[in-house]
Amino acid sequence: MQVKKVLTYVAVAFVVFYLFTQPAQAAAAVNGVFDGILQGANQLAVFFTNVLT
Repeated sequence: MQVKKVLTYVAVAFVVFYLFTQPAQAAAAVNGVFDGILQGANQLAVFFTNVLT
């Protein structure tokens, strides 16, 4: 339990450090994640459209 809490704090600290030291790369990473989620949602929509027609 204690290890999980420490690892969570370390991960949050790393993210904050990354945001402040390399904001352009952090923004690009977030855009990439959202683009991937959007693409996956679009593919699911295509799948269900083809199943229901």
